[in-house]
Order: sequence, then C-alpha cells, then structure tokens
Amino acid sequence: MRFTCAVIVALSATAVSAAVLFDKSQVPFATNELRLVQTDVGTVQWITETDKIQLKRAGKKFMDITDTAGEGDYKLEFNVTIPTNTSLSDQVTPLLANISIANMKANLEKFSSFYTRYYKSTTGAESSDWLFETVKTVAAVNPSIKVFQFHHSWPQSSLIARIPGIKTGSAEDRTVVVGAHQDSINLIFPNFFGAPGADDDGSGTVTILETFRALVENGFKPNNTVEFHWYSAEEGGLLGSQAVFSEYAKRQIKVGAMLQQDMTGYVKKTVDAGQPESLGVITDFVHPELTEFIKRVIDSYASIPYVETECGYACSDHASAQKVGYPSAFVIESEFKNSNPFIHSTRDTLDRLSFDHMAEHAKLTLGFVYELGFADLN
Repeated sequence: MRFTCAVIVALSATAVSAAVLFDKSQVPFATNELRLVQTDVGTVQWITETDKIQLKRAGKKFMDITDTAGEGDYKLEFNVTIPTNTSLSDQVTPLLANISIANMKANLEKFSSFYTRYYKSTTGAESSDWLFETVKTVAAVNPSIKVFQFHHSWPQSSLIARIPGIKTGSAEDRTVVVGAHQDSINLIFPNFFGAPGADDDGSGTVTILETFRALVENGFKPNNTVEFHWYSAEEGGLLGSQAVFSEYAKRQIKVGAMLQQDMTGYVKKTVDAGQPESLGVITDFVHPELTEFIKRVIDSYASIPYVETECGYACSDHASAQKVGYPSAFVIESEFKNSNPFIHSTRDTLDRLSFDHMAEHAKLTLGFVYELGFADLN
C-alpha cells in the first residue's frame, strides 16, 4: 500500500469519519476518541485514534501523552555515573555460550502465532498472559525474583521481572532496565487483520527473554537491581512504557540505565546492499554516555560490529524513560534505512529473520546487564 504526503494533510483534530471492519473477537476500536499526541519536542495536538493510525502509516513517530500529560511534574534529576569501558569479561564471556537460538526460535514461533498482539485485542491480552507465565517459569529457580503484570486501562498488560540487587535498600540505589515491547499492529485495520509481529517486536521480546533465562539459570545476583520490561501498547504511542516510567518517577525510583531492544532479527536489506551485518546503535534522542558505553559492550561481547544510525523522535520505548529523566538508549537490528520493511503487516513473519543475528543482540543485552548490574552508577 502506498501512502503520500496527502495523508499528513488530511490529519486534523476534527477528522473523525472512517468505516472500519472489526474482527468480532477483538475489543472495539473507538475511531472518534480524541487523544493528545506529541510528534516532536514541544509539538502537541488533539487527534482521533484514526488519525494516529494515519500518522503511523505515513511513518510519523509520536507519543500519545493523553494519560501522562503531567508527568513532567515528576521528572527526576539525579547523578548517574556510566562506565567508560567494560571490565567483567572473565565473568561475562563464559555466559554467552548459554544463549540458545533454539529457545529463541521456539518462543518466537509461539509468540508470533497469536493472530494479533494489538494492545486493545483479546489475542493481545492472551499473548501477554502467555509471556507472563513463560517469564514466571524461568524465574522460578530464584524465589527472590519478582514477576508481575503492570495493568492498564486496555486489555494487554505490561510485564516486569525484577532481580533484586544485593545492595538494595540505599537511597542511592540505581536500577538497570532492559526493555522490549510485546504488542504488534496491522496498519490497514488493527482490529481486523492479523499482525504476527515476528520482528516488531517479537524478536526483541524473545531476545531479552533469552538473556533473562541465561542469567537467572546461571545464578545471576547483581549488586544493583536489574529489571526486564515487556511493554504493552508501544504501537499506540508508547503508552505502556510511559505508564511504567511515569509511575517509577512518581515513586522516586532511580533508573540508572535503560536499554531498549526493538526489532533484532532482520538482516536481508543490509546483506543485499553489500554491507556488513551489524548492530544499529541509535544516536539521536538518547543518552550520549550510555550510548558510548553500549558501543564498548558490543566491541567486547558481540561477534559483529555496530553502525551508528538515527530513528527520530519517540521511535521506541526508550523515549518514555528519557522523558522522565532516566538515561536511556536503543539498539536496533541494522542501520535504520535497512530495517525490516514488512513490519505492521501480515508479512512480518518468522521466516524472514536471522536467529544468529538475534543471538548477537542477546550477547549485547547480557553484557550490558552484567556490567551495569555490578557497576557503581552513583
């Protein structure tokens, strides 16, 4: 389907009319509901849910701030010291061999088999429940790990797995967060057409799940609290991650570092362009020192290099962390122009992905978590 600049021109706060077909198994899609959307720093407008879909079709990124418009009142300011290099290779390197491509493939086969993981749908809620039970099963080997659902006003919950730090309890605690979003969307009609979302962001979901498993099953007990997050409703304008990080800011939880993994498995455009397979390190709208540290982690623990790239304002859930004052960064599967062209459709399927490439993202994630889990971030 081709979209032109006329799509943007058609957007307005009063544009409401659209005939939408519904899958009766899904939650109704309120096309006329007005939402407050931010499309750039300081640029906000009231538009309808239908207009939000039009924005996404046109490739325009945004945050839906309707429910968190006052979160700036809770923005935290605190000191964070990010390491300049890695220092725990003797401990990290042996763990990398525990990353299982077979596990990631099995989990992604199941996760992408749900008809859609659209956050307002019943199957979106069912996929979230499956993920919740899967994460709990992994965590069961360590009773101190807490896995819980972060509920929203829509059916699909966000998920959090918390590995408590040995030094937890000080006012100077710093929490390390790794995130991915679990929802998917079909931009033709979200409530009617399927959205397997194998790459966006099923790949990131199972990448951090496999990192979590590799750490937990090998007795990982960090000094700093480490959390794995699976956000709902990223495709709706970063709704789930905004809710989570706004709540954290209100509770004065100091997140010292946050890494987002959104799309970790597609390499064909890179290879076809004759370019080396690499990890795409986002350099715009991110924390610069944390991003530089991530490059060092890739150098130390990944088998492929990184390439610097940009993705624009509010391009994934790291933006929600940054918005309330948390240092955040984002690594994607390639240079942004070579990322998966099949997302947001029925063609975002598992057969288009490289699990070897996803394993490189898992290595990065494991190194990131382990290094910062023991770093003095104060």
